[in-house]
Amino acid sequence: FLGNKARAQIQFVEDKQEFSRFPTKAGRRSLSRSISQSSTDSYSSAASYTDSSDDETSPRDKTQLNSKGTSDFCVKNIKQAEFGRREIEIAEQDMSALISLRKRAQGEKPLAGAKIVGCTHITAQTAVLIETLVALGAQCRWTACNIYSTQNEVAAALSEIGVAVFAWKGESEDDFWWCIDKCVNMEGWQPNMILDDGGDLTHWVYKKYPNVFKKIRGIVEESVTGVHRLYQLSKAGKLCVPAMNVNDSVTKQKFDNLYCCRESILDGLKRTTDVMFGGKQVVVCGYGEVGKGCTAALKAMGSIVYVTEIDPICALQIGFRLGFFSGLLGNKNVVTRDQLDRMKNGSIVCNMGHSNTEIDVASLRTPELTWERVRSQVDHVIWPDGKRVILLAEGRLLNLSCSTVPTFVLSITATTQALALIELYNAPEGRYKQDVYLLPKKMDEYVASLHLPTFDAHLTELSDEQAKYLGLNKNGPFKPNYYRYNHPSKIPLNDTQISDLCTIYLQWIPTATTYMFSLVQSS
Repeated sequence: FLGNKARAQIQFVEDKQEFSRFPTKAGRRSLSRSISQSSTDSYSSAASYTDSSDDETSPRDKTQLNSKGTSDFCVKNIKQAEFGRREIEIAEQDMSALISLRKRAQGEKPLAGAKIVGCTHITAQTAVLIETLVALGAQCRWTACNIYSTQNEVAAALSEIGVAVFAWKGESEDDFWWCIDKCVNMEGWQPNMILDDGGDLTHWVYKKYPNVFKKIRGIVEESVTGVHRLYQLSKAGKLCVPAMNVNDSVTKQKFDNLYCCRESILDGLKRTTDVMFGGKQVVVCGYGEVGKGCTAALKAMGSIVYVTEIDPICALQIGFRLGFFSGLLGNKNVVTRDQLDRMKNGSIVCNMGHSNTEIDVASLRTPELTWERVRSQVDHVIWPDGKRVILLAEGRLLNLSCSTVPTFVLSITATTQALALIELYNAPEGRYKQDVYLLPKKMDEYVASLHLPTFDAHLTELSDEQAKYLGLNKNGPFKPNYYRYNHPSKIPLNDTQISDLCTIYLQWIPTATTYMFSLVQSS
């Protein structure tokens, strides 16, 4: 199970073939089958209650119209729109804060003129966000950031009301990039804002449509993977637009990463494998916020948990038996073929990270290994000696591919994203430069305050004397912008900060060593 700390920077792909052409229809089917016998299956998992059918026709090969007679979308089946609408209405009931924001701001239309292209998981909860952005004045075109997490009925419901959605559950890799391109490349329509989850959309626009990228007014990124890619662009001097890192906002880190994963890891595993957790030996790779949540849930269910880490500060927080420290420098090949070869028969392997690079799945697609699909999102990889390793979602994000996540958590993330978009779109010239910014703490606290009424919670107010003593405004913000409530190692340091830390560290080592040696001698 891979946590956020088990991720590394993903280098930008330079393969021109990825951007220059798309395979033919026959080639698409061949590609899909070569990846996995059921890569393009749209059969319902717990994450989508779409009625399964024997229709294997790619949505790209269909012509569909919504009730308004428009066809600017590509979904599995537009006829499922009514079912998707019911799911969206259910999600709204537990997203009261986002609905409250919609009601407060829709009169002012703070996103009037905004043309937002989005690449996120397309679920009922995301639909509430998209419809909120539309209510605030934005035009939206949307695609999926994960080939398995789309709820087909929700995509149909959004397409029915006029949102251009290009996504369906079980896309091939080629479909994935085709959908992104269809969102961006629309005659007479040019995006000026990007909402991304993972950085693929930003990467595509940057590489294929550089002139469009230069005119973007702001990028909002919610995943650690995408944030790393933004920092790469910034460090190389190639980020020509301001970007907001909402992944490292306090509310997102605690709720989406920690609490959400603490609940959804068990849900995903139960729905796919029916496994009993008591007594199982589990290795969790990485002890960031996601790793903390997964570890707490598994330990509470009676599992024997081992944790791997590369960061001594995170390792110090574990309180569990440490496993090995190798292979955790990032989010590429954290679980290698050699380790997969040494796993016991019946071992379950899954990923809680955004990308599909944490597990070296490509190394398992060799002639000597047999892949057997046993149910939706569950493959048995069979070795020549008969050993089976159970691989979930082909190494992709477990919880949204194989189960669901709490709607309340997604309300917090969606509200954060909406406020970040409003801030970047309406910011006066000069407030944000061509760099990556953290969500202002005042905004972070506002997101939290919008959700407090759900618990009938009321904040204590500082007295004037207390506020003066602390040097705070009585209405906040109550913490500085750099404060994150958790380990801040994901925030890159500039060269000056690194130089200062190195100087302090070099001065500290001999002093500390001398002091420790004197303690040993005196004892």
